[in-house]
Amino acid sequence: MFKSFLRGESGAQVIEYALIIAVVSIALVVALQPLVTDGTFDNFIAKVAGCLDGSGCS
Repeated sequence: MFKSFLRGESGAQVIEYALIIAVVSIALVVALQPLVTDGTFDNFIAKVAGCLDGSGCS
């Protein structure tokens, strides 16, 4: 029973998925950081809405 536990790979898959999610999350934080230069989330949402409706991204 203990040997089969050591040979199991399902735990390794969960760790791999967790690492992928962590890397993607860090990449998103780094990529979106310039959009939040003034420090308020409301201004960030307004900038995203402006980009999406075609009035321009600044």
